[in-house]
Amino acid sequence: MRYFLTLSYLGTRYSGWQIQPNAPSVQETLEQALSTLLRGNTEITGCGRTDAGVHARYYVAHFDADGPLPKTFLNGINSILPPDIAIHEVRPVHAGAHARFDAFERSYAYHISLRKDPFSTDMAWFYPNHRALDLQRLTQTAELLLQYQAFFPFCKTHSGVDNYGCDLKRAFWEIPEGGHAMIFHITANRFLRGMVRLIVGACMQVATGKLDPGDVKRALDEQKTLKKSLSVPPHGLFLTAVHYPY
Repeated sequence: MRYFLTLSYLGTRYSGWQIQPNAPSVQETLEQALSTLLRGNTEITGCGRTDAGVHARYYVAHFDADGPLPKTFLNGINSILPPDIAIHEVRPVHAGAHARFDAFERSYAYHISLRKDPFSTDMAWFYPNHRALDLQRLTQTAELLLQYQAFFPFCKTHSGVDNYGCDLKRAFWEIPEGGHAMIFHITANRFLRGMVRLIVGACMQVATGKLDPGDVKRALDEQKTLKKSLSVPPHGLFLTAVHYPY
């Protein structure tokens, strides 16, 4: 039987989702917990890769088991897992369901703290020079993205992909009441490696005058590397939603 798990994790101490040699990963930690609980080697497939230090408020993965799960499965798995990984739901799905390939939409949020906050050190990028930001240019850069379907300028080098197409559904900045934080929201059918962090970096470079909006437009028009590109730190990034047709 195949099952879908929904979970969340704090990525601070992990090398990312995917199993890595000589480094802790979320996938390896989950597989070890599942194998212990189900008393047999259990592999798990995630909805996508997250880089080292990136978090997930909502993540989906699938695994196969020989039969029905014990009624105490959720309590059992969560008691084995470390505090920074939590399973919220498990449900049976059809045998061909795939956590990665069947997902048709994903959403991310990038958090920036505009004042020093000891409670968000691992979950937001502290940016003290916020008075230098041009918020109008920040918004314009995000809106510009929605005019394009290919994003080579925002793909990590040596990613080994030859398809840079992404169907963006939304991309916008939110400034919560109080003005001490900024959140970038983006939704698409797929994302390139490092894409969100490079987009946030470009927005910040434009907002501080280090890039012109025309530089971003030109890079997208020509599908070339953006000059003065910036990949912001991973700890501000969260996967927030994954959607399936079932």
